[in-house]
Amino acid sequence: MAKPTQAHMSQTWSSSKSAAFKDMKKRQMEYYMGAKLIEVGVNPKSAIYRWSVDNSNGRETWTYSAYWGDSKEKMMQS
Repeated sequence: MAKPTQAHMSQTWSSSKSAAFKDMKKRQMEYYMGAKLIEVGVNPKSAIYRWSVDNSNGRETWTYSAYWGDSKEKMMQS
């Protein structure tokens, strides 16, 4: 079985939340992603990261993605 080369983490909250709340959540997600990568044996400094935000019906879904190995190479080429 092939080893994964990417990970994604999402959280959803109201669009009306304060900027301070969103900044805190963003830092938390970055911390937890790094911890998860260490847990699966990936050096967090070797990965590349991307944020995406989806606004829908007064809600925001923030997704934090990490790519390493083959996925990192594909992301760097595009």
